[in-house]
Amino acid sequence: MARVLVVEDEPRIASFVSRALSADGLAVDEAHDGVRALDMARTGAYELIVLDLLLPGMDGESVLKGVLESRPDQPVLVLSALSDVESRVRCLELGAADFLTKPFAIVELLARVHARLRAPGSEGARTVLRAGRLSLDLVRREADAGGGSVALSAREASVLAALVRRPGQVVSRQLLLSEVWGYSFDPGTNVADVYVGRLRSKLGPDLIETVRHAGYRLLPP
Repeated sequence: MARVLVVEDEPRIASFVSRALSADGLAVDEAHDGVRALDMARTGAYELIVLDLLLPGMDGESVLKGVLESRPDQPVLVLSALSDVESRVRCLELGAADFLTKPFAIVELLARVHARLRAPGSEGARTVLRAGRLSLDLVRREADAGGGSVALSAREASVLAALVRRPGQVVSRQLLLSEVWGYSFDPGTNVADVYVGRLRSKLGPDLIETVRHAGYRLLPP
């Protein structure tokens, strides 16, 4: 099992990212400040580090420098609210493997994480999900339920991915809200229903079953 270190000082975001990575089959550790992150990165063995830049104790760029001085081949994916070109260029020049800005779609983060993992074959195995004849390409954000590839939005792909990873299981609306949108949404919102409706219109009305008072279940074609 690949190990990933999530470095994020905001508890809600750290929990959101860690739960998504764990649900995707990865072992996850967390660090909530720069000093602790650098120590864990130097002493642990991680296939990938997901690194925020705005950290207490030591800023993310300093952590990045320190990590790569000790382990030049360590893949680091920067995940930051800093979206200016200068920040991206500095981090990539320092040796970051990738840079993703906040806010982000969890499906894109998962695709980028698996694309950067050093485990042989991890990219192909992790970025295309299958259930029966249904396939979901997380990188291209395309799904095929037997009638040809259909383009999806980032949110649509995230909702479908949550269902594809649990074929035949009932997935509650609350789990979808938590996994796809984080904790900031009111559990009473109908946003999950709206996106399931969009998936049905694109991939067929019988692909996703509504289980009354429980949630949704993927019925793979």
